Amino acid sequence: MEDHCAALVRTLQATRLTRPCGSVVAVRHGALIVGGLQDQARIGALAQLRLASGRMLGGEVVRLDGTAAHVLIGGSADGVAIGDRVLLEDPPDFAPSDRWVGRIIDPFGRPLDGRPLLSGAIVRPLVSPPPPAALRRAMGDRVSTGMVVFDTLLPIVRGQRIGLFAGSGVGKSRLLAHFARHLDTDVTVIALIGERGREVTEFVRDTLGEQGLKKAVVVAATSDQSALTRRRCAWAAMAAAEHFRDQGKQVLLLADSVTRFAEAQREIAAVAGEDLSLRGYPPSLPPLVTALCERAGPGIGDQGDITALFTVLVAGSDMEEPVADVMRGVLDGHVVLSRDIAERGRFPAVDVLKSVSRALPSAASADENDMIRDVRSLLGAYENSEVMIRAGLYSEGSDPVLDRAVRAWPELDALIAKTGTGPVTDSFNRLALALRRAGPAPGMTVRDPVRADPSTPLRPHR
Repeated sequence: MEDHCAALVRTLQATRLTRPCGSVVAVRHGALIVGGLQDQARIGALAQLRLASGRMLGGEVVRLDGTAAHVLIGGSADGVAIGDRVLLEDPPDFAPSDRWVGRIIDPFGRPLDGRPLLSGAIVRPLVSPPPPAALRRAMGDRVSTGMVVFDTLLPIVRGQRIGLFAGSGVGKSRLLAHFARHLDTDVTVIALIGERGREVTEFVRDTLGEQGLKKAVVVAATSDQSALTRRRCAWAAMAAAEHFRDQGKQVLLLADSVTRFAEAQREIAAVAGEDLSLRGYPPSLPPLVTALCERAGPGIGDQGDITALFTVLVAGSDMEEPVADVMRGVLDGHVVLSRDIAERGRFPAVDVLKSVSRALPSAASADENDMIRDVRSLLGAYENSEVMIRAGLYSEGSDPVLDRAVRAWPELDALIAKTGTGPVTDSFNRLALALRRAGPAPGMTVRDPVRADPSTPLRPHR
């Protein structure tokens, strides 16, 4: 009831009897040049334009100079005429609430599932600084994911920020939904940035499912919406995650995708007059993406943590393109999904050799780290000689390391795809058995599997 009253009082206090009014003096590069508002508008302010046909157009002030305000509209400029009136509005409040759990909302906090939704009592800024670096905790305990590859070779710990680099159609949405359903967190916040409308429904209904939605807040901005709304989607999801983090909860943030967030910023920056000098992206992109990612991670004091997975679309597997390059530098690990692996039917299509978890070596024991290094060595040896092996040119006995890699590869490849596993120790037991069957490395003996009671707690990250 207190939240209801606070939201109502805030709405009444924000109601304005008058609004500043200007008029269109030019239309240039998809933006309206509006006179009469330059002394009253501010960057980020919203504007409403009523056309002669009665159609309403919304926009946002993205640039100011001494003579006019530049408004980026959220739709086609067809029908706009010189002299059309433009009304200035304050940006809507964004006040996350615990009642948002289990709901689908837009970046303005409005419901998309056809049911009424009230805002919370406290308004949060969409763009806010991260917790002070000197006061933040270190990353926390390792979490069980229900997938062998992430429980062993690429561990995830509380407060970690990971990038999921993939092209289209290689299973990233399925992987995100698995994390939403199986990671042990209090709340999951999912940002669907620039997704097709049909895919939003399919992701929530079929991929995420009823079980995943029960503890999730889904913030969605579809591909047909304006660049302003798509950019706002990432900020709104992060603000919602911070709301739950500040309550001391463990939060999982899934953002799909940062690439579309960057593309939205590129559209806005072009209208604002920035040069697109960074391989087609504006100079404002790196600090914008970095600031978004830095807001996730461990909290301070009694706060919880935001464990975040950001997807990055890499066209043609180009890991050097600007968005991918910036993301790799700011995150605590990156996971690469391979189209070649997906096409041969193995999901998740994780390319282990190109993926890194910076939670290691602290997230694993000495024996576990030895196993991880051994597996990577065998996978690398097999990959380097795969063409020769498949061509029938490999002769057993010529290279002891490659002999062992060939024996181990089928079981290791199957284990990487294994889901529905138990505790992390079970996954390491399976890995140890696979290495044992492959035979000892030259000059080494293979240790027995880690025989641990399934009730043993997970090893903390140190």
